[in-house]
Amino acid sequence: MAEHFISRADAENDLLACAAYIAESIESSDGHAEAMAAVVPRYLANGDVDLAAELANTVDDPFMRDRLLIHVAEKCAADDDDEYARQLIEAIEDPGLQAEGFERLGMLKAAKGQADLARLVAEEMPHPDYVLSAIAIKRYADGDLEGFEAEVKDIEFAAARVSAFTGIAHESIAAEKFEGVAELLDRAAEDATEIEHEEERIRALLEIGTLLADAKDNGRSIGVFDRAKNYAEELDNVHRDGFLAAVSVGFLRAGSQDLADRTLDIVADKTQIATCLAGHARHYWNAGQKDDALESLEEAFAILKSQRENETRSSRDRFRLFGSIAAQFALFGKGERAIEVAESIGDENEGMPSLAQIATILTAEGNDELARRALHAIREDAQRAFALIGMSDAKEKLGQREAALELLDEASHLAETVPQLASRASAYIELAGRYAKRESDDRLAASVHNAFETILEVRDESIKSTSLAELSKLADELQLSPGPDEAAYLKKLVAQAG
Repeated sequence: MAEHFISRADAENDLLACAAYIAESIESSDGHAEAMAAVVPRYLANGDVDLAAELANTVDDPFMRDRLLIHVAEKCAADDDDEYARQLIEAIEDPGLQAEGFERLGMLKAAKGQADLARLVAEEMPHPDYVLSAIAIKRYADGDLEGFEAEVKDIEFAAARVSAFTGIAHESIAAEKFEGVAELLDRAAEDATEIEHEEERIRALLEIGTLLADAKDNGRSIGVFDRAKNYAEELDNVHRDGFLAAVSVGFLRAGSQDLADRTLDIVADKTQIATCLAGHARHYWNAGQKDDALESLEEAFAILKSQRENETRSSRDRFRLFGSIAAQFALFGKGERAIEVAESIGDENEGMPSLAQIATILTAEGNDELARRALHAIREDAQRAFALIGMSDAKEKLGQREAALELLDEASHLAETVPQLASRASAYIELAGRYAKRESDDRLAASVHNAFETILEVRDESIKSTSLAELSKLADELQLSPGPDEAAYLKKLVAQAG
């Protein structure tokens, strides 16, 4: 292993330095990269770009190394250290990632209002269109409409022109400034038809149609969704049904039940049909049509449940949709049905997080009895502990501080039995943060102590390093420095790394 950038003395007195020291000691290429992916962003957050760059450069995995260098370069550019940012991007080996890095720098400079610097970056790029798009968006935001039009004329790539128009539309709609938005989106829709890649063209039209619906221009929205539908029907790949399902939901948002139903009728894949119906249910609920919402959600569940294995393109997507449907039942005030659906999920990786989400939703609604039922249906202690933390947060938002603290204490007690050390350490760190917000210093200190004790037990050094990086983030947020007890833990961890 090469000489450490982090000294032993620093590692024994600072959480993040200890995490980095352990990361540098890892001999496995994958483990080293995983640890550095957690450590480098923490140094960037602290403003230490030089050390972040040095640590990123030690990563053997070229893809991860280049990704980390892009993050460092972005931080430099944000701090106006543009020369160093450029040097870091030039050090990237992969041509595609290097181009992405320059694009991000140019877009960042444009967003900061530094159009001249953004153009300098653009002039060196073979495809500068998205940088020019970012400059155009900023010109419009600053009220320079002539400058905006001039920038748009220089953009050759149709998708980048669409990005400029939709970027402005997103900002305007968020600020509830609808004047001129429809006209911009008309231009975006025309440019979208020039996009060569079929899937990218349809995605652009779906975004434009949704923005028009958000801007309350249903007529134009329906027209754009109809274009997207026509293109989607011509596809002969696995994306066809997903796009058609999205179009159906779009038609409904734009006020056309008939077009929504007719589009849904031509969707073949049952997962996508169920996805569409769940989207319809959300729309109905938000519109106050609660009976229609529940009927649509029940139909989504029934269709998904009827899907046979040989009809399923992605089991992961199917199980995830079951979880989403279960959560929607909880949000629609049907807690028992939500639990029933979540318990029927055939994959615990989706079923248990779904039950945890349901428990939190039910707690927020004041339905503690059903929330407990959802909690007790979670089989893994780790998942149950995190569910209790979520339930505590819900109680805190309701102003029930004593109940929130009791749930945290229950989670802390449960964490002791979590067999997965990484999950146990993460739970204690989450608990420490919550106790700090509740101003419970004794419990905060105990949680930090338990986190350290757990990290000491971890054998996988990449997990040990990432857990310490997570703990260092909390310490920075709380403005805590290591005391004598924490320093003793750090010395033990450094000794283990040695």
